[in-house]
Formats: sequence, structure tokens, C-alpha cells
Amino acid sequence: MKIRKLGSSGLEVSALGLGCMGMTAIYGPAPDKNEMVKLIHAAYDRGITLFDTAEVYGPFANEELLGEALAPIRDEVVIATKFGFDIDPKTGARGVGTNSRPEHIKAAAEACLKRLRTDRIDLFYQHRVDPAVPIEDVAGAVKDLIAEGKVKHFGLSEAGVQTIRRAHAVQPLTAVQSEYSLFWRGPELELLSVLEELGIGFVPFSPLGAGFLTGKISEGTKFDPTDFRNHVPRFSPEARKANMALVEVVKAVATRKSATAAQVALAWLLAQKPWIVPIPGTTKLNRLEENLGSVDLELSAADLDLINDEVSKIQVEGDRLPEAVLKMTGL
Repeated sequence: MKIRKLGSSGLEVSALGLGCMGMTAIYGPAPDKNEMVKLIHAAYDRGITLFDTAEVYGPFANEELLGEALAPIRDEVVIATKFGFDIDPKTGARGVGTNSRPEHIKAAAEACLKRLRTDRIDLFYQHRVDPAVPIEDVAGAVKDLIAEGKVKHFGLSEAGVQTIRRAHAVQPLTAVQSEYSLFWRGPELELLSVLEELGIGFVPFSPLGAGFLTGKISEGTKFDPTDFRNHVPRFSPEARKANMALVEVVKAVATRKSATAAQVALAWLLAQKPWIVPIPGTTKLNRLEENLGSVDLELSAADLDLINDEVSKIQVEGDRLPEAVLKMTGL
């Protein structure tokens, strides 16, 4: 496994991480817990060292799963989790929207540590910016946790560039997490240049477009009633039909490279910057191994130019998230 550094922080992780959200819910019924523990171990055995979770996944169930699975190898891995929604740290009861008051952050951190069966959180992200709490106060609370040794590195998820700058001035950020793929290239407008300027790593989630870029989803695909993609405009049958043109570009390159569409999509991301570490999620061993093949897939400058030229001709249809969720991003 190749290793990458997240910005100038010095935090070294595997070139691909593992997004664990789907291991307890979101894409349909939760998979078997024991099978997911085995999959996490298989990921580690194959070189993955960055594992991504959040208190809101479940809530709590995903962190508990990761804590159990990683306990035997805790010192060999990097655990990233997230705070920031209005969740009671003890009961899991959900309030409305976000809550990043400093006292809530610190209570959430203590609860996360217990669920993850560890004495420190390697990378602690604010999951969504809280418009009611100055980001300086959020950064200050995490700075306190770092001083106490309970957190090692600070991150933000789906934050706007001015928020990133303000937070970074109080407590240097190690990573920013946002959606980025050939299916959604919004970070290229200004986020990537700001991260490079400040020496902050980038951790793209949904690097396969929530599965769309694998080529395994068509306009006729039926999702489980509990699958969140049923509520995403980009996954309506009409949008899927229009967006298949994007998948065909990736498939064409994959055929020439004797690779899969998923491998090309991930290799394209890895080729953008040396401080980008995608976190594709999966619940299947064969998909995990397929994704890992992207790390050794070399896309030439000509390959990258071809992809960019062809993709630039395609207008992707549909928003990447439901309207209510989009309103919480880029603050």
C-alpha cells in the first residue's frame, strides 16, 4: 500500500481510506455486524490504515462497530470520526440540526472515545458547520482537546473556504472532508487551491459518486426503500439516464487500461493532488479489493486530458444531495 501525508500536518495514512458509514445503515438494511468486522480486518490486512466514521451514523452504532473491530490493532491505524449534530452524547436522542457549542463538543468527544475503545481520536472533524457558533469557538474547543491528548488532529467537513481559513488560524487543520469525484467537481472551483495554500489535506467522500461511477447502476436500478439515494435528485431515473454519458467516458478508459470503471474513477482522484486520500465505502470484500487496485493504476497525462476533455462536454443532471442537506454545506 502506498502512503500519503495529509497536507503539512505529517499525518501519514494509506493512499485509500475506508468509509465505514454504509456498514451500519444508509444504503439499505444494516449488514451483518460480524461480517463487517471481518471486512474491516481484511481492509487492514491489505494495507488500509485510515478508517472513517461519525457519531451520527446510527447514531453511535458505526463508532461501536469500528471500536470493536479495531481494538486489537488500535495503534496501527488512524481513526477519523465526527461531531457537530445535535445528538445527546449519552442517549443518542436527536435534536434539530447542528450543535457545536464547545461544551457539547467536549461531551461528544468523551462519548466517542468510549465507543471507539480508545484514549485518543486521531482525526476529529466538525461534521457540518454550525451557523449559531463562531468557528473560532469550535476550533478553540478542539484545540483544548488536543492539548489534553484526547484528539490528535482537527478537521472540517463540507465547510466553505472562509470558515476553513478562520478555523485554521485558531487550530491548524489537518484535513477537510467534502464530496469530490468525476460526478461532483465543485471543490475545483476554489477549495483545492485554498487547501494547497494552507497545507491542509483533502479527504473526498463519495469518490465513486455513491456507487454511480462503478457502472453498476442504471436508470432501471431499484434501491431498497431505506436507501438514501431514493431522496437524492441526481439518482432520479431521469437524471441517471442523462448521467450515464459520464459513466461511459470512465468505462471507455477502463477498457483501454484493462481496469474497472471504479478503479479509473479512484485513480483519477488520486492523480489530482498527492495530498488527496479518498475514502470509498463498501460492505463487500470483492469491491474492497477492486477499489484497492486503483492505487497502482497509473493514468498518463494523456489519459487525464482525455477524461477531462470528455467530461467537460457533459452536463451532470440533478443536485448531489437533497435540498435540506445541501443548505448545511459550504457555510
